[in-house]
Amino acid sequence: MTSESGAAARTSPPRDGLPSGGLHGDGQHGDGRHGDGRHGDIVLAAAIALIAVQLVWRFDFVRRTYFRQDDFTFIARGLEHDLTWDYLMRVDYGHLVPGPFAIHWAMGRLGVYNEVLAHAVTMGLLAAAGFALLRLLRLLFGTRPAILVPLGFYLLTPLTVSSLSWWAVVVETLPFQVALAMALGSQVRYARTGRFRHAVAVAGWAVLAMVFFVKAPFILVLAFVLTIGWFPRARRRAAWLLYLAVVAGYAAVFFRQLFTSVQLTNDTIRPALPDPAVAVSFAWKLLTGSLVPGALGGPWQWYPISEDYAIAAAPRPLMWAALGVALLAVGVSLWHRRRAWLAWLTLLGYFALADVVPVMIGRVVQLGPDLGGQELRYVSSTAMVLAVVIGLAFVPVRGEEDPWRRPAPGPRRLPRLRAGLRYVWVPVAAAFAAGSVWSAAGYARMPLGEHVRSYVETGRTALARAPHGAVVLDTHVPAKVVLPLFFRDYALTSRVLGPIAPNPVTWTRTLTGPVPNPLAFDDAGRLRPVEIQGMTIPQRGGCTPVSGRERRFELPASLPDGEWTVQVGYLNPVPATIAVRLGGAVTTVPAGKDFGWTFATVKGGGTDLAVRALDGRTVCVGEIKVGVPRPAANGTPTPLQPVSP
Repeated sequence: MTSESGAAARTSPPRDGLPSGGLHGDGQHGDGRHGDGRHGDIVLAAAIALIAVQLVWRFDFVRRTYFRQDDFTFIARGLEHDLTWDYLMRVDYGHLVPGPFAIHWAMGRLGVYNEVLAHAVTMGLLAAAGFALLRLLRLLFGTRPAILVPLGFYLLTPLTVSSLSWWAVVVETLPFQVALAMALGSQVRYARTGRFRHAVAVAGWAVLAMVFFVKAPFILVLAFVLTIGWFPRARRRAAWLLYLAVVAGYAAVFFRQLFTSVQLTNDTIRPALPDPAVAVSFAWKLLTGSLVPGALGGPWQWYPISEDYAIAAAPRPLMWAALGVALLAVGVSLWHRRRAWLAWLTLLGYFALADVVPVMIGRVVQLGPDLGGQELRYVSSTAMVLAVVIGLAFVPVRGEEDPWRRPAPGPRRLPRLRAGLRYVWVPVAAAFAAGSVWSAAGYARMPLGEHVRSYVETGRTALARAPHGAVVLDTHVPAKVVLPLFFRDYALTSRVLGPIAPNPVTWTRTLTGPVPNPLAFDDAGRLRPVEIQGMTIPQRGGCTPVSGRERRFELPASLPDGEWTVQVGYLNPVPATIAVRLGGAVTTVPAGKDFGWTFATVKGGGTDLAVRALDGRTVCVGEIKVGVPRPAANGTPTPLQPVSP
């Protein structure tokens, strides 16, 4: 039977249909509500309750997070620029993200490291994503109990846990997920009504997502597949042309910016494919070590790569067990649902094109297939796609023709089937929920943002107590805050702590001349006096007179070639200028009147150091230190104790 009436006869359930609402027909009104209004209200209330519980649960986790790594760089860069096209449209290592750049720009002007605002934005986006998915599921399947399964999966899955601990990832992926669900919901309305304004809404949501995340063009691909697979009679050429124009326009802007944006390494992007073996290994590890375990409540264990971040470390037996369960679930859906194959193929295609390819081109060479393949944030946004796919693979779309491969059971078998479904879904859902809670709790046991928050707040206190106009040595912050290897000058204390300094200070990369009482930050964020750690050349009798003729001082040991700071003590009746030589390099610096010291930064090496006075003057040189400037371990810190997180 191929007519619409015949299909409806096969797909409509009896009046006492299954509570799951998703195995036989739909029993829905045209507006998407369940055939029984009371049941629909109960389902809607349950869905809202699930979202509310998730928000409370996630807030307890989110409130413990803090800014990390890229966050400091992006906020500092926002403070350095106006809100211009060039600032917004810079491609950062393959990411065209003007929306997050605008948020970082605003964050720098709304308290700099305003974690209360960041947490509020995170929770607002989480709520929006949950309700957007609920809207999509109701439009697709109606307000039936079955929609609680994909919704509950999205709300519980650990796939999104690590991304929620990183502000820069939050403002990229969560707006994308909101836009994805809203766009697909509008596409469903367009497919059912043919009203072009819904297609315009789809394009609008896709453009909004493009402002935030590089995977956004795939929203329109998903809309296309959803329509041809589940709404075959709704093909509308005008919508496809609109979507194609949007993707083409985005591609033109993206690739132009990709090849012209200057990176932190002062060069431009040169995309290249990795070795095929590396690419295959990365894809396999990302699928089996991240996506599949995360989809089933894993990874159950984490491998910390810093104090505030971890990657998946699923135990090997559980990883293979997860693969087996996933294959079984796919097989069951294929056995019963006619279009389940298209749902899973859509997920696999999205995973390959949106999750694997961008990383494979841009970062897998630097990260390696093992580290990259265990990185859950690469598949965190796929949680929304997976939730929709689970629904499409197991639940008939409202009005779907001929959804089942086998005829519905007769009334005598309904009670037995109802009980069987209850016993199948309850333990599966319970195991998934238990694994998800276990995995999330394991991640939450890390310090998260405690130590970085302590460093920043201690630095804020230290700068507030520093003398007006104090000279602070501009060194790199600890790697736990910002990695100098990756972020270069944006890992300097002037970039990280400078924006929150309440009083003016003078930042200096090198010590030159008679700098009085220079300070430096220690690893806890406290200011300490600077000392030169290295070699000391004491002077007999207090000081040694040095005139225009070079005076050589033997070093206690040979000094390798490099950049060294020389601290020269002096006692002069009048100001003078001295030349300091180390090997073949010479630096000229002033030396003041009376007792004091002057600093010279010299690039060289050798076994001795030479000093001479200029302008026909004579200086009395005291103790000389050669080495690197560091915060004095025995110097009194400000504040005395780090600020508690």
